[in-house]
Amino acid sequence: MTTWGASSEVGRLRTVLLHRPGQELARLTPRNNDSLLFDGIPWLGRAQDEHDAFAQALRDHDVEVLYLVELLTETLEQADARAEIVESTTSTLHLGDSLRRYLVAALSDLAPADLAAVVTAGLRNDEVAHRSIVTSLLRPDDFLVDPLPNLLFTRDSSVWLLDRVAVTSLAMPARVRETQLTGLVYAHHPRFAGVERVHGPHLEHLEGGDVLLLAPGVVAVGVGERTTPAGFERFAATALRAGLAESVLAVPIAQERATMHLDTIVTMVDVDTVVIYPNMADELRALAVTLDADGSLSVAPERSFFDAAADAMGIERLHRIDTGLDPVTAEREQWDDGNNTLAIDARLAVAYERNEQTNARLEEHGIEVVAISGSELGSGRGGPRCMSCPVLRD
Repeated sequence: MTTWGASSEVGRLRTVLLHRPGQELARLTPRNNDSLLFDGIPWLGRAQDEHDAFAQALRDHDVEVLYLVELLTETLEQADARAEIVESTTSTLHLGDSLRRYLVAALSDLAPADLAAVVTAGLRNDEVAHRSIVTSLLRPDDFLVDPLPNLLFTRDSSVWLLDRVAVTSLAMPARVRETQLTGLVYAHHPRFAGVERVHGPHLEHLEGGDVLLLAPGVVAVGVGERTTPAGFERFAATALRAGLAESVLAVPIAQERATMHLDTIVTMVDVDTVVIYPNMADELRALAVTLDADGSLSVAPERSFFDAAADAMGIERLHRIDTGLDPVTAEREQWDDGNNTLAIDARLAVAYERNEQTNARLEEHGIEVVAISGSELGSGRGGPRCMSCPVLRD
């Protein structure tokens, strides 16, 4: 049995979970893209080409690439997994009893690949033969099962802590079903047999984009609209009491920026170096949470994020590389995910090629940049880190 897991952001990346964009992106329209959390309407073919180049860049550095839909399709070969996903997909009040009964039967009869396609790309009213009061009152192009375009960002629905995986709890209604699919794979796919899961979609909100593994035993978690204070408390208590961490830092995200994940503000590119959005760097604070001898949580006073992180990591200083030398450039490149780098190894990171000034600054500091195109992938406001869930790191 393979041992999976990760304890840092910059250990040599061995295996990663990606989602190649599919028909769920083709379901985006000007009428629904806002509610589905996309700024625009991506060109699917180009987005797939960009994603294929991203995956190949990882393979070129000896990283094993796993695809979520392939794992999901293999998982759905099992009857209990099929029943579970059909139940969770149809357990929604907007279907009504008649339509729900029809969909349960229809989805249960689909081949694994076809069922995986429906639960990821969605199902429109005009794509079913059944007629009921609900279907008659809905528009033909209304979705009975919503598409999941944000599956592209596999970082958010699960996080590995040592040899355990935290299946998260996503805050936005458009993303809730993502963790049902990810959780199903971890629970039923033979590749992950014996892996212990922590947290879960039924608990307080916690999103993977807010979780940074600063060093072995040290975790930082952004707290805002996506990961709530209660979600942080639950996660920190679990990690500390299970011995998965020695210190968990709560990093409050300013209210006006609360929808941002922590990894859109700061990511690691070396064992003691981060790339950070300078317009927020000075205001970024942290509260270190540790475990007392009696098992209770101890919360340290709020401090500068850099000071609190360095102390928890046992280093003299956490070095920073700003994403721009002027506020306008920094803001532009943060918007285009210049801060959202994926470390393949210490001092080796994947970044979008369009963030030229950020990439130049990384290289000036000795960080090798693997530049990829992201003109279409970036329309969902996520970069290489957002699009990848490390499953195994040295």
